[in-house]
Amino acid sequence: MNDLSPTQSWPDERRYQYLISGISDYAIYMLDPNGYVSSWNAGANRFKGYVAQEILGEHFSRFYTPEDREAGKPARALSIALAEGKYEAEGWRVRKDGSRFWAHVVIDPIYNEEGVLLGFAKVTRDVTERKRAEDALRESEQRFRLLVNGVTDYALFMLSPEGTVTNWNPGAERIKGYSQEEIVGSHFSRFYTPEDQAAGIPKRALDTAAAAGRYESEGWRVRKDGSRFWAHAVLDAIRGDDGEPLGFAKITRDLTEKKKADEALEKASIALYQAQKMESIGQLTGGVAHDFNNLLSVLSSGLEVLNLQRGEGDARTLESMRRAIDRGARLTQQLLAFARQQPLQAETRNLNAVIRGFETVLRRAGNPSIDFVIDLDRKAHNALIDSARFESALLNLVVNARDAMPEGGRLVIATGNVVADGQHPAGLAPGDYVRVTVSDTGTGMPPDVVARAFEPFFTTKEVGKGTGLGLSQVYGFIKQSGGEVAIDSKPGEGTTIAIYLPAVVNPAEEAQAEHTERVLIVEDEPDLMDVAASLFTSMGYEVVTAASGQEAIDLMEQRDIDILFTDVVMPNGMNGIELATYTREHFPTTKIMLASGYPLPALKQRHGVDLNEFAFVNKPYRLSDLARTLRSAM
Repeated sequence: MNDLSPTQSWPDERRYQYLISGISDYAIYMLDPNGYVSSWNAGANRFKGYVAQEILGEHFSRFYTPEDREAGKPARALSIALAEGKYEAEGWRVRKDGSRFWAHVVIDPIYNEEGVLLGFAKVTRDVTERKRAEDALRESEQRFRLLVNGVTDYALFMLSPEGTVTNWNPGAERIKGYSQEEIVGSHFSRFYTPEDQAAGIPKRALDTAAAAGRYESEGWRVRKDGSRFWAHAVLDAIRGDDGEPLGFAKITRDLTEKKKADEALEKASIALYQAQKMESIGQLTGGVAHDFNNLLSVLSSGLEVLNLQRGEGDARTLESMRRAIDRGARLTQQLLAFARQQPLQAETRNLNAVIRGFETVLRRAGNPSIDFVIDLDRKAHNALIDSARFESALLNLVVNARDAMPEGGRLVIATGNVVADGQHPAGLAPGDYVRVTVSDTGTGMPPDVVARAFEPFFTTKEVGKGTGLGLSQVYGFIKQSGGEVAIDSKPGEGTTIAIYLPAVVNPAEEAQAEHTERVLIVEDEPDLMDVAASLFTSMGYEVVTAASGQEAIDLMEQRDIDILFTDVVMPNGMNGIELATYTREHFPTTKIMLASGYPLPALKQRHGVDLNEFAFVNKPYRLSDLARTLRSAM
């Protein structure tokens, strides 16, 4: 029978004892000052598996793992509790059956009223499930971190809600060039080009992602070194469980090579379409030209018959018809040239020699307001060409260049060797080529005009000032010769038309050609210049010409001149003696020959200069005179 009435209270000690004994979620027990178990509750029994009779009087170190006991952790726990008033830790503990659990442990020293240590109160909680969850989370985070850090083809990084970079993966460092220490804390807008920054694109990207949850784009971005790359970027908004924005996840990929490949494919498609279009037009044009030629033949033969039967009053009419037929015949020849159906008389020729021999005609096709420059590479290969048609093509290009510079400018004809690799220049099979360029500083052409420039009858000139067949003839001739034509032109920046012809490489001939000497003929009389050029060319010299002393000086500054052959008396600017004196001072390796219709004594008296130091030939001169004087000059 219970001695206490319902109204009576249990003694405090008994109440606490029952309270502690009834707790099953915590192991609560006492240790004496040496660490031996002196009390044991139900929670300790449940966690550790020992009943009170089994564990009372045993040292608490038996709950530790062997490795922790060997490391002295039980003794250290009691020492820390005494020194600091409390010991708190987590670690593995061992049950009676040998299984382990993760425990959260608190040890408090217990003193009586006199301050004497009575022992320790030890509270242990099994937090194995919590640790497993934490370990799983930690492992998941580690796997995610390894995944992100292992990605090098994508830039993966986080932004704050304001757009500040908060983390950075190796892919971002590889693509953008910044290390994590350099970029974290910076605003992501620094990756954008100045023009995109000025247009507010970074802010628009954040606003769109915040509103729609995602923003995707492609565009140019800037690396640390200032170089640009074409990027595909995705910006995703990240929100917490409460819907509040936490920031943004940004994924960027470098697509520069893909963009280049796409652009190259687009260019190839355009080039293929253009080639197919020109081929179709060529076939159509060739058929029309042949049929038209047949009609002209009928008309021409009919006119011959009429001419035999005509009366006196029909002469003018018949002559007009004859001229019309001749014009039609020339037109068909031009169309056939474009259609690549014109027979060619091909032979191996040195293009430099062909251009030099045709130089006078080319210069006359220009006008006085144009600075006409011919720059020929001495090492340019030979080519298999129809010389007459090549000259006609070159003349067409010069006339077009002249028409593009109505106010004057600079026109340059140049040669050089090119090795095609199958891709550059576009449209050429791999191999050696000779390139001839005609460049002007004229009005230039927009892209849509460049795309149609070779089409027959296409012209931007006024009505009556062009047939639209000039460039078509050039195109047809070069394609028929196995070469290619390319146009580089921009409005207001002039035009360069490059002709590529298959080279005929003969090392022996070219080695000999490299020793060909270059003569600069300075003569203000065009007919006499032509004669002199022909004489020197016949002796195997490379010839360039100038009509004045200043033009001669400009040429000598641009290229090597072996021999200067100049007229003494020139009406405009410096005379030949002044030019010779200047040449001797500034180009001492150049040999100098003077020519004049005045005898040497008269020239000496007139100019006050001893001319015996220069080679001299009297006008009119012959080939033998030049050869003899050249031998003495050498």
